[in-house]
Amino acid sequence: MTAIDQSAPSSSKALNISLWVVQALLGAAFLMAGFFKSTGPIEEIVKNMAWASALPVGLVRFIGVSELAGGIGVLLPSLTRIKPMLTPLAGVGLATIMLLAIPFHLTRAEWGAVPFNLVLGGLAAFVAWGRFQKAPIAPRK
Repeated sequence: MTAIDQSAPSSSKALNISLWVVQALLGAAFLMAGFFKSTGPIEEIVKNMAWASALPVGLVRFIGVSELAGGIGVLLPSLTRIKPMLTPLAGVGLATIMLLAIPFHLTRAEWGAVPFNLVLGGLAAFVAWGRFQKAPIAPRK
């Protein structure tokens, strides 16, 4: 007969579910954005994101690859339980990208982009905090 582990409060289960939902949303958002910025024609990128015209093409591609890596990193290590400590590190990286994007958009008077950066950055920081401290994923044995 096996005993049911009741040592973990239900709030930790809710936190874990919340973290998985946020990880999935961040993963989808950054995988799509990163893929577009890293592989799309620069003319299309500039048409959809005017800020890209202010940066060298190589930097736009670097941002795209960084977002792509973050989108993968926020999901894959936790899903596979192979090196799951990479998930909160990806959250830190994505939060850093969003934190750096805020002053860039402010200097260009792109006020509408800032709330989006704040929300994504906050969600990424939530994943980093949650997976580092409150609900870490155990590695595969």
